[in-house]
Amino acid sequence: MIDPRSLKVFLAVCRAGTISGGARLLNISQPSVSNAIAQLEGTLATSLFERSRTGIVLTPEGQVLLRRAEAIDSLLRDAEEEMRLASTGVVGPLRVGGTPGALVSLLPAAVRVLEEKVGRFTLHAVERPDHDLTAMLHQGEIELAFVTTGIEQPPEGIEEMTFSRDPFALIVGRRNDHLPNEISLRDMMTMRWVLPEARGAFRRQIDALFMSADVSVPQDAIRCDSLLTTKAIVRGSGRVTILPMQVASAELSIGVLRAIAIKEAGFQRSIGIRRLVGARQSRLGEALIDILKHSPSL
Repeated sequence: MIDPRSLKVFLAVCRAGTISGGARLLNISQPSVSNAIAQLEGTLATSLFERSRTGIVLTPEGQVLLRRAEAIDSLLRDAEEEMRLASTGVVGPLRVGGTPGALVSLLPAAVRVLEEKVGRFTLHAVERPDHDLTAMLHQGEIELAFVTTGIEQPPEGIEEMTFSRDPFALIVGRRNDHLPNEISLRDMMTMRWVLPEARGAFRRQIDALFMSADVSVPQDAIRCDSLLTTKAIVRGSGRVTILPMQVASAELSIGVLRAIAIKEAGFQRSIGIRRLVGARQSRLGEALIDILKHSPSL
């Protein structure tokens, strides 16, 4: 059985990049670190990293153990915080991540229901590109990832749940009041655009809309991953963008932006969450998933 203390030493060495650096992080002697690593390698009957003058290089087995060690470290950190919060009548913590569009489409409405059902709670939410979220799930940095779903098979060890579908629309500001209520992207090639930068699922769906119209993705474009900035640029200029309706709902409701139906939009964006297969959810995580499953407003 793995000694948790040896695992803590291993994680410190990985984070510092050297045996001596790990010793400094833990404020123990370098021989003590070396002995702990040797015992861990003996228990596992494998070498965890190769030593050199410049530091350490993890073996494939070491990389696997590092992922587990990071997840355990995150679990212990959250357990300590959960106990502290429980003593004050606060539920949590729940750590989630997501792409900007998926978070804004699902999380705010879910939080309103969560406040009614749970009361006081602590939730941490961070925006990250798709490719970072899988690593964060495996490392235990987040419990749930809010993403565009249905584009591709989830990575190994990850499961996906879809909770909402949202049509794409051409989003324009008041300077484009002259445009009709429905339009083909083929007729928009002379316009100036704001389009997503990150090469994730959301961008692939936007690119697919232009492919459906048999036109190239516009080159006269500002590439921007901030939804707030994208909407502000479109609102204050003649530029246009493509967004799911829910993402622009606040601005659409007060009339500062307008949604125009796209003739080629034959599919909707699906949004939901990804999580580790078989992972036991926290109390707050279970409550959030239950709300996402059963709230018709979402």
